[in-house]
Amino acid sequence: MIEQEVELRTKDGVMPTFVTHPEEGGTFPAILFYMDAPGMREELRDMARRIGTAGYCVLLPNLYYRDGAPVDLDYATEDGRKNMFKLMENLSNELLAADTAPMLDYVDLTPAARDGAVGIVGYCMSGPFVTYVAAAYPDRVAAAASMYGVRLVTDKEDSPHRHLPKVKGELYFGCAETDSWAPPEMIEQLEVALRDAGTRHRVEWYAGTEHGFGFPQRPAYDKAAAERHWERLFSLFGRNLSPQDSWGGGPS
Repeated sequence: MIEQEVELRTKDGVMPTFVTHPEEGGTFPAILFYMDAPGMREELRDMARRIGTAGYCVLLPNLYYRDGAPVDLDYATEDGRKNMFKLMENLSNELLAADTAPMLDYVDLTPAARDGAVGIVGYCMSGPFVTYVAAAYPDRVAAAASMYGVRLVTDKEDSPHRHLPKVKGELYFGCAETDSWAPPEMIEQLEVALRDAGTRHRVEWYAGTEHGFGFPQRPAYDKAAAERHWERLFSLFGRNLSPQDSWGGGPS
């Protein structure tokens, strides 16, 4: 595997981004991996590497670059968590849509990535971001996955559910059974909006899980559920991005 740290220039500064992809086999479909609230830590880099080994060029940006935040936040303490929530509140769907533009430019220019359609994935904080970005770039985003995403339905104009009619790609929503950040009533509203918009989608509940079940280093980690989420991701990306067209491996 090849991996590197690149700096992508946005309208607000320089966004450090971790990039990983297979060493051999030509160009690869790109996956944009949006971090969760605790930041772009090694745990997420390992997850990006796992996607990359299946035949993708993965971009994992530090979305807190505007605040000069380190890539590994201390969120184990009360002060650390307060700082994390402050950083999270400084982001918005519109800012993330703007930050996506230089990522797509990088995909178009780097020899490792196939230009054109991309996939995106986000967890928790970034669940609404990937849904909004799928609507903001309908001709580029072929597949998007939101894992236990928060704020998917709000009363604000930029609420992701209001923009679903613009989405052309396929959406997947993986939901924890117990999740105060993404309660069942919100997901029910989301499903109504998805059906009304005619969006290709799947909403799946993960029985017996809690918010954060996909992260190996989190207390809520559930190995069986996490492995199912990987199966769903590779299936989603495989049928919409066809990594086997550019690489002999394909998703595992």
